[in-house]
Amino acid sequence: MMPTCVRILLLLSGAMKESASENGVPAPVAVFPVQLQWGDCDPAGIIFYPTYFRWFDAATWNMFAGVGYHAKRMRKEHRAMPLVAADCKFKHPAEQEDRAEVRSRILRWGWGGKSFVVGHDVVRADGTLLAQGSETRVWGRYVDGPGTPLRGEEIGEELKALFRA
Repeated sequence: MMPTCVRILLLLSGAMKESASENGVPAPVAVFPVQLQWGDCDPAGIIFYPTYFRWFDAATWNMFAGVGYHAKRMRKEHRAMPLVAADCKFKHPAEQEDRAEVRSRILRWGWGGKSFVVGHDVVRADGTLLAQGSETRVWGRYVDGPGTPLRGEEIGEELKALFRA
């Protein structure tokens, strides 16, 4: 479990915010800042929808890095978290140069103990909810390192505890 003093520092710094999980227990929310660039837009200057999915992926990796599971560690331990499902509901259009935050949290741990669902809210700097989405991922390990077969593994309580309040 995350030490209380670390949790307080993350909350005060704005790197983590509180949110209610599905069981009513406060859950940490990781914040990933983004800005809509020219290449993220369609010809009308409005966000091109795949940009949200790229942001969701980056925000999930950022959230895991925030609890100590950064990409270098994941590679060293032959771990992966492949995406098996994703969705997005578009609420308001975003335009070039908009600044926003992707606010991410674990919504639930999956049946069988090998998957998890990450919820994402994309909120513009003025507070407007731009999009809501989710990703379902599997917690896995490569048999003999990257490039070898990937096997799903049960998510341990020590990892789950890092995402609890």
